[in-house]
Amino acid sequence: MNLAERMGRLGTETAFEVLAKARALEAQGKKVVHLEIGEPDFDTPSNIRDAAKRALDEGYTHYGPSAGLPVFREVIAREISKDLGITAMPEQVVVTPGAKPIMFFAIMALVDSGDEVLYPNPGFPIYESVINFVGAKPVPIHLREENDFEMDLEELRDKITPRTRMLLINSPQNPTGGVLSKASLEAIAEMIRGKEIMVLTDEVYHRMLYEGEHHSIASVPGMQEQTILLNGFSKTYAMTGWRLGYGVMREDLAQQVAKLMTNSNSCTCSFIQMAGIEALQGPQDEVQEMVAEFHRRREVIVKGLNAIDGISCKTPKGAFYVFPNVKNIGWACMKLADYLLEKAGVAVLSGLSFGQYGDGYLRLSYANSVENIREALGRMREAIAAI
Repeated sequence: MNLAERMGRLGTETAFEVLAKARALEAQGKKVVHLEIGEPDFDTPSNIRDAAKRALDEGYTHYGPSAGLPVFREVIAREISKDLGITAMPEQVVVTPGAKPIMFFAIMALVDSGDEVLYPNPGFPIYESVINFVGAKPVPIHLREENDFEMDLEELRDKITPRTRMLLINSPQNPTGGVLSKASLEAIAEMIRGKEIMVLTDEVYHRMLYEGEHHSIASVPGMQEQTILLNGFSKTYAMTGWRLGYGVMREDLAQQVAKLMTNSNSCTCSFIQMAGIEALQGPQDEVQEMVAEFHRRREVIVKGLNAIDGISCKTPKGAFYVFPNVKNIGWACMKLADYLLEKAGVAVLSGLSFGQYGDGYLRLSYANSVENIREALGRMREAIAAI
């Protein structure tokens, strides 16, 4: 079969590949501790599940508008306006099955072959994948450990060219747990405000912050028209399988993104959108409890990793990942990740899964119980000591 040339430029998400390997080992009887997949280990809150059931009984089983149900778009616009201190209108909201389509559609709508897109590296691997897919040039901005994995502002300034069409930012960040400060966002805005550069800001972990406040570049004066806000329900509300996300952007771009929805998915599932309304407007107690538990796990995993010879680990400020430095172990990080899975039964990801600048690191998700995290740390310590 002759595939289209563009398929050779499409990457993947290694977490799902490692998960498949881990499941295969489990099928052979090996016990595996899963620290590879970025999925909350909590159930979707009961009030959200109940809202979906009600919506089914009320007949929300038909096509809806490609941009999303009007009532849901109104709720999203109102919540975003309140949270970020901006004025967002329902016409600026596009609802999608998961948050990834906003990333895909925004890049497809705005970036031509040969254009340049700046993106964080190490970073979510689908950024680079989609940039390559549309024939654009991915331009990595190195997130350095010594800078707490914030963007290097001087490097960013140096890499902006007349061909730059988009900047992707992610805060709190996957895979490092780094957070962009308000000062950094203001400095970034100063560099690109008024230029023909759109910012795609991925804020899916915005509620998973353990210190300070969340800041969005959309809130920086003069930047709302230049910003595409990407968010979703998978992480905050433990709704990964529901596939519900949204983008907030200028109205004329929202119309084009909705057209891409029409041509691809038609619309997002109606009864799930109704559950999304309950997620945003209903009780937030379980969300707060999840974040508090992730905070507790963060302390356990960071302390445990730093107690293993050859590993050093910064304390992440957000999300539910750690990105430990394993260079002193003396093994390539991909080889080490494979070894930990096969020898110790601990599924982790190589830092190279998140780009060239992830070399020398591992990513571990602490979306697992404290008991399992401690079990994984003990296995890792023993396996690494045997190297």
